[in-house]
Amino acid sequence: MASHYQAAPLVASPSYPNSISWSNENLVAIASGHLITILNPAFLVGPRGLITLHPNKPFPIGVVDREDLLGPYLMPTCLSRDVRPCVRSISWSQPGFAPNSGCLLAVCTTDGHVKLYRAPYCEFHAEWVEVADISILLYEHLQTTKFGELNASLALVPHKQVNADCIADISCNVLPDRAGHLAASGSNSSSNNIKVVDAGSSNLLVNGQRFSPISDGRSSKNRKNDVHPLITANQYASRSAVLSSLIVTWSPILPSHGRSPYVSNKCTILAVGAKSGDISFWRICTPQCYTIEHGRVPIDAMFVELLQAHNSWITAISWGISDASSSKPRLVLSTGSCDGSVKVWIGDIEGLIRSTRPSGMFFSLLFEVNTVTSSPVSTISMVIPVQVQDEVHLAIGRGSGSLETWKCNILSNNFQCVGIHDAHDQVVTGLAWAFDGRCLYSCSQDNSIHSWILHGIHVKEVPFPSSFPGLKNLTNLPQLSDQCFGLALAPGELMVAVVRSFDANLLNQMYQAS
Repeated sequence: MASHYQAAPLVASPSYPNSISWSNENLVAIASGHLITILNPAFLVGPRGLITLHPNKPFPIGVVDREDLLGPYLMPTCLSRDVRPCVRSISWSQPGFAPNSGCLLAVCTTDGHVKLYRAPYCEFHAEWVEVADISILLYEHLQTTKFGELNASLALVPHKQVNADCIADISCNVLPDRAGHLAASGSNSSSNNIKVVDAGSSNLLVNGQRFSPISDGRSSKNRKNDVHPLITANQYASRSAVLSSLIVTWSPILPSHGRSPYVSNKCTILAVGAKSGDISFWRICTPQCYTIEHGRVPIDAMFVELLQAHNSWITAISWGISDASSSKPRLVLSTGSCDGSVKVWIGDIEGLIRSTRPSGMFFSLLFEVNTVTSSPVSTISMVIPVQVQDEVHLAIGRGSGSLETWKCNILSNNFQCVGIHDAHDQVVTGLAWAFDGRCLYSCSQDNSIHSWILHGIHVKEVPFPSSFPGLKNLTNLPQLSDQCFGLALAPGELMVAVVRSFDANLLNQMYQAS
């Protein structure tokens, strides 16, 4: 039986794993470069939604002394940066959380910012509308707590103006921090008070003035002096890391057995993983009422917890809800890091719903996956079967191309590995459980897609139909796609969408290339 498929071209190529997401509202979001394309699978050639990313303003986290710039905290970084931000992670909420009763789309960019978007239901244009900036809310919270530095006594140092020659000299000696944020050092400067600030931007803020990393020596005029705290290089690196988000994932709708006096509507949790190894959790509720009027309707986003989940970058997050306990359901969270570690957590649903202030008591560690490899975790998929609510099926994709599958019993805290496969030649870029945890799909940057069946405590690969377009060396495979960057299942799990990059070098040089 021939496999039916359709293809839709994109303006730009994807760059990160899990670059595609399919909502329960039957919309497909594809992250490609500085754009997010919203497609309707029922009408791929019709009008498209679009989100265009723009550079974000940096957070004034502090300034450091000149002698700290060459220290171990600011040196091990990459100097090159893209001026335009790129999409790193996307995730759909459940329906009902947008002001138009639709789904919210959470977007995380390479400059560490997380924003929420809704469909333009009354604006009459294709560009989706920003409704909340989670990064600003996180910065405001961390600022009130002094970034958790209880014993830090930070002196405020007023910025002074510097001349154009000094600025030109500084721009030739640019150093970024651990999170890739730029810092500056001028060896021949006439001023000894040149400070460095910035987080999450490709620009420099030196002595109160903002400049491009490649400066022409001209400075803006009539700029007011700024005041920023004087901090150490260690503080600068840690603050930048906790503000540099890497991945976003929405939880299912939280079930509640009793009406909360603080929250009357349905709630979901948005998890945001950062370079520091922390995960911030945000409770977002359905609007009190829906509207079709113009104007920005605020989103009720409340910060509930900051969890130190790993010691390195958070690279993968997956959610589930278990009804195994007779007393109340429990929220299950799996997290992966670039150091290769994977952990499974249990969340207190009622505590998350009723919380009126941030707390560190809502998530507890269930178990940590022990593996012999330290290959970075690129993607995670977790499912709790409807028929077996005390069981967790966990799939882990790694940068080495290996695929691991685990089973865990929540009540007995017993977990076992049911399969380790060298499934792909390159990094695993997408995983998705289907059919109540009995089937698993995986894809890789080597442009391969595999299907797996979980039977008991064994996982084995099953072939796709011979005409499936994801297989190599087939006549119906688009020959201009050379890397697969993610897959997503339709709400009914009867369709799968795959996003691939576009390689112009594969064009026919005589007929197609310009």
